[in-house]
Amino acid sequence: MLAAKLQTEIQNKVNKKIAPLFSKYNLDFSGLESSMKWKPIVLIIGNYSSGKSTLINEIIGTNVQRTGQAPTDDAFTVITSEGSHRPEEVPGSTLINDDQLPFVKFKKYGEKLTSHLCLKNINSPKFADMAIIDSPGMLDATTEKDRGYDYMEVLGEFAKMADLIVLMFDPHKAGTIKETYSAIRNTLPEKSGEDRIIFVMSRIDECDNISDLVRSYGTLCWNMSQMTGRKDIPHIYLTYSPDVTSSIKASDLWPQERTELIEKIFAAPGLRLNHILEDIDRQVNELQIVCEALAEFTQRGRKLFRKIGKVTVGLAAGLFCFGDVLTNSLISLPRQTLISSLRGEAFSITNLIVPLIFLCGTLTIGLLVFKNFGFKGLLKKTLSNSGDLVQLDNEYRRNLWNKMAGATNKILQNINARDIWQAHSSNLNKIHHFLDEDLKKYYDKLRS
Repeated sequence: MLAAKLQTEIQNKVNKKIAPLFSKYNLDFSGLESSMKWKPIVLIIGNYSSGKSTLINEIIGTNVQRTGQAPTDDAFTVITSEGSHRPEEVPGSTLINDDQLPFVKFKKYGEKLTSHLCLKNINSPKFADMAIIDSPGMLDATTEKDRGYDYMEVLGEFAKMADLIVLMFDPHKAGTIKETYSAIRNTLPEKSGEDRIIFVMSRIDECDNISDLVRSYGTLCWNMSQMTGRKDIPHIYLTYSPDVTSSIKASDLWPQERTELIEKIFAAPGLRLNHILEDIDRQVNELQIVCEALAEFTQRGRKLFRKIGKVTVGLAAGLFCFGDVLTNSLISLPRQTLISSLRGEAFSITNLIVPLIFLCGTLTIGLLVFKNFGFKGLLKKTLSNSGDLVQLDNEYRRNLWNKMAGATNKILQNINARDIWQAHSSNLNKIHHFLDEDLKKYYDKLRS
């Protein structure tokens, strides 16, 4: 109850202080918004024969998902306990239109995904405060039929929402599926933290003997090193389902980490608040570096404006005082200059006409020079090396900038001269205050 109250408090604070800034800088807020909504999520992924559905049925205690060697379910299925106010099965068209749920953002992927998305409402107290998402089995690119939506992109969005991702393999396809490679190499690192992913080799009872298991395990480890690009391999849970095994030797000889795996899954809700704060911290830092770059650019723009303005004003003042003297000597107009009228001769308001023309014309030309030459030159130079706008003095900052440079350049490409007066520095101060004060306060609450 305390965790739910704190989650709501965090959500309200972010929506009030930070969400408007995401909107101002055209940055995607949906991922952060989704992570703060609803309940803890465990995402189960893997190839179609890796034992995902069998594991889910075992966790729930009843056969909710179909199982089999061939593909049996090609939908993203959200399994949770929502109470009697929801029907037993909720179609995707309802999920993506319910603002209380974190699935509204999936509307953009169209009807093909919507028709392969559903929620199963089960009667289980254990799932009142958590949800499991079963995913379509990963396939080889050579055999995959077009799903009608970008599977990897959708998977990344679910991964971004998840507090725990269980990636399952089977000994017959130990990490050789093309989509598995793409997920581990690209999608998951971009969308989730390494600490949220656990790896499982399931169905190990189907190995003929221990030597066969060792070969499969070794193959998976080698493939994992290729996919992650790392020499150190994360822990891989070795497991099988005692309820469906056909091996009479499995209980005596096979390693079994099923209990530890299930305990890890049920421990995921305890990490929810910490993950929410991590997501907020990460995405607000992304916002901060964009704002920081724009604040520096506008500061340079104002400095250039003052430099051109100083020359322009000086020139305008000189021409205001002596411009009519020049025209009088060249074309005898005006017949009486401003200076001569002020020296005692009859002063008339008409004596200001030519000086004011010189004054306004010079200021206008100065503005045009700044807009069409000075500002455009500054913008072109900046876009050629926008990383110069921010300090990149450590690896974290460099990685952050590499991720957000594209978004920053997109904003810069659409900026115009009058935007140098925007209050990016003020926005940057708001972000600093949120990170240094508000976010720190919530971290302290978690530790206490």
